[in-house]
Amino acid sequence: MEDESAAGWDAIEAAVAAYVPAQEPLHWGTGALPGQGVYGISAYRVDGHWLLVTFGLTELFAKESDDAGTSGFGFELTLRVPATGEQPAPWTLTLLDRLGRYVFSTGQVFAAGHRLSPGGPITGSADTRLTAVAFADDPALGPIGTPHGAVRFLTVFGITEDELRAAKETSTADVLASLRAGNPLLVTDPAR
Repeated sequence: MEDESAAGWDAIEAAVAAYVPAQEPLHWGTGALPGQGVYGISAYRVDGHWLLVTFGLTELFAKESDDAGTSGFGFELTLRVPATGEQPAPWTLTLLDRLGRYVFSTGQVFAAGHRLSPGGPITGSADTRLTAVAFADDPALGPIGTPHGAVRFLTVFGITEDELRAAKETSTADVLASLRAGNPLLVTDPAR
């Protein structure tokens, strides 16, 4: 994906490369065609955790939307999980792919402060208390400009039922602010 026809992809990779140590990321395709879902997910090892980044919620290869200032839906998702193996757990890929499918099928975009309960544990099994996700601006990757428009990085962070209830009573931002005190990068640990 080195040619100029992948200018959106290249801009995302450049933004991530400015933050992570030099490395060749792990990469998975999702089977979605460009413009039909999350096209791919890359994983980078950073300071004891995996940083996963989606590709495909923005315009990677060509400008197709009418909004010249925004690339596609205007955001890509990130997810940080503890690096306990040679690659991230499969549930991380499934979660990001499903969130992307949701955006494409409904046209509803995510933004910082949003939250979503997918109807069960985010890992797909009962081995965790994390049953919902909250969205925040990525704590390390700021907004970027691409030849196809602006892109923001939104972090997906797993939360418990109690934290979801608290976010509904106050705000997602308040709950995430208290969790950031001990977890500034919002690393989702299914064991917490």
